[in-house]
Amino acid sequence: MQRANRASEGGSISEMAIVDTFTKLIFGEEETYSSKELHIIQAFRTVDPNVAFDSHTDMGEYLRALGVQEMIQLVARVRVQLAEGLHNLQDAGRVVVDTASHVAVNRRTH
Repeated sequence: MQRANRASEGGSISEMAIVDTFTKLIFGEEETYSSKELHIIQAFRTVDPNVAFDSHTDMGEYLRALGVQEMIQLVARVRVQLAEGLHNLQDAGRVVVDTASHVAVNRRTH
């Protein structure tokens, strides 16, 4: 469990958190999803067009039908999507577009 906790340090979401969220979907625990879980669910929708417009219940049924290897690959794709999303948000805070010249300027250097 310590490895899962270390993996979530620095703002990234661990594979274990993704698996826990998928488990919640599979068992239909609809009552409350944390903002982190909802973020994971949105990343799942982004990486797998099969569930893009599905309800949480339908997403759980889809996950239940996956094989072990498919689940492992899906968790990896969701983790990459989450990391890229975080990276893009961090980059957005550092870049300014000069509308007169249409040049992007890095705030850290200017």
